[in-house]
Amino acid sequence: QVQLVESGGGSVQSGGSLTLSCVASTSSFSSLIMAWFRQAPGKEREEVASIDLNRKITYADFVRGRFTLSRDDAVKILYLHMSGLEPADTAVYYCAAMRVWSTGYTYWGQGTQVTVSS
Repeated sequence: QVQLVESGGGSVQSGGSLTLSCVASTSSFSSLIMAWFRQAPGKEREEVASIDLNRKITYADFVRGRFTLSRDDAVKILYLHMSGLEPADTAVYYCAAMRVWSTGYTYWGQGTQVTVSS
């Protein structure tokens, strides 16, 4: 079982920055495929960025170079540094993880709210 706990959300003005953290409680963190998702009110959940076992990082088109995903296997934390935030980035951000043999993300955090005001 893997437990994920996000933190770092908050309220910022347009153009501001935030860094989200996701702490994983598992002994096999380095073998997990990890990702950040977000869900805005009235919209479907969408993937923001992911990192696979080869440490290849994929970003959604809407990121446009503003966000940076990273992971620290030693402390079992996944990060998402966000800069140039826009009101459209307002959403609940979720950390997710999956095993390589899974067909989808199996483990989810409780989410952290990010609110960007203009």
